[in-house]
Amino acid sequence: MSRFYCRKEELRKLNKRYADGKFECIVIYGRRRVGKTALINEFCKDKPTIFFSALNTTEKENLEALSKSIMSFERPDMESAPEFRSYDAALDELTILSKEKRIVFVIDEYPYLAKAKPAISAMLQHIIDHKWTETRMYLILCGSSMSFMESQVLGKESPLYGRRTGQFKIKPLDYKETSVFHPDLSVEDNSLIYGITGGVPHYINKLDVKDSVDEALLSNFFDRSSYLYEEPGNLLKQELREPAVYNAIIKAIAEGASRMNDIKTKVGEENSVVSKYLKTLMELGIVKKETPISEKAGKKTIYLLADNFFRFWYRFVPANMSAIDSGRIAKIYPHAVKQYLPDYMGLIFEKMCRDYLLYYSDNLPVELSEIGQWWGTDPNKKMQIQIDIVGTPVEGRNYIIGSCKYRNEKIGVDELELIREYAAAFGKGSTYHYYIFSKGGFTDGLLQAEERGEVHLITLGDLYK
Repeated sequence: MSRFYCRKEELRKLNKRYADGKFECIVIYGRRRVGKTALINEFCKDKPTIFFSALNTTEKENLEALSKSIMSFERPDMESAPEFRSYDAALDELTILSKEKRIVFVIDEYPYLAKAKPAISAMLQHIIDHKWTETRMYLILCGSSMSFMESQVLGKESPLYGRRTGQFKIKPLDYKETSVFHPDLSVEDNSLIYGITGGVPHYINKLDVKDSVDEALLSNFFDRSSYLYEEPGNLLKQELREPAVYNAIIKAIAEGASRMNDIKTKVGEENSVVSKYLKTLMELGIVKKETPISEKAGKKTIYLLADNFFRFWYRFVPANMSAIDSGRIAKIYPHAVKQYLPDYMGLIFEKMCRDYLLYYSDNLPVELSEIGQWWGTDPNKKMQIQIDIVGTPVEGRNYIIGSCKYRNEKIGVDELELIREYAAAFGKGSTYHYYIFSKGGFTDGLLQAEERGEVHLITLGDLYK
């Protein structure tokens, strides 16, 4: 059985509201597999709870399931529970129960219920306004369809707008939280686990690393019978009506197409079609749109895979499909997968370094407003350049400029000289504070530059301290 990790702050806030004893309507949402239900179960485990998991089926079958949830709470020893004749009758029963004592009523996968019974949001709004605000009801609405939850539950057009008392958007764990699952593994292994799973607890558990990440990948990922091998396809079929086109777009981005024209050419569809599909993939949290920091969206906008698990799968599975099918993957793994992992981890490491500066680094020389990457033209050299990390200030013109190298060799003074040149091309600051992150450490010359106060040097190990 999987243990529950992290989410302490969310639990604390949920429990504080529970202890207050007043009516609550909490909205919990986030992409599939991110741990929403695990969080709710952990919160509910010592509390009187009616847990109703809505089904992707008819209105009638959902009413049957809701009736069963209520009746098994009231009479847990009953073998078969009577069914409420209507949703109104079921909600009225919940009103009676929550007047008597504090109960938690969870509707998990709320979008399924709203699809089966479109009037349910208006019904809940009415009963909240006229009855439940006077009870001790602790209502939790949970959903994985982020676009639905943001527009149809939290949005101004929703009947439920203004009824919620709190909301939690559950995101994947960051690199440091991910390492809690395997405290005995090296920082390199934990970084790789984060790079493969994207910090999604369900995937961390399914990857099931014991001693070796390589062995875990061969057993639980690069195997047709494994859960993780099937996962992207299953998820796309579950969420989307035309998975083939989405599949082609994700594959194109995973292979390096980042601009709309490149994606369109690889997929073979018109701009308007690709745009529509990209919007859906962004709503699902699979794709993200990025613009150079401190610039407005425009011609420089690029598309990247926001979901590391999808990025890893599409980077390594399609290219090795025949080896996986024929059972030869273990034989070719060292040169078909393992040798490319440092290159794959480059973007992941950049994200880890940005997160480190945002959440874990004490006493930064700049109070950060935003952190991201920047790319543009160096006017002196007339060439395109990219800066891995740019930290913008809340006020003033002090900036952080950073470089991230996920390589085994030591990084030298030439890297500091390079990012000084890049900072001049960026040209928005009066003072720059330089940070270099390196997996393989630093040369003596660069360490001496740090002693002189010219640069801050951070190793992979430092990120985990």
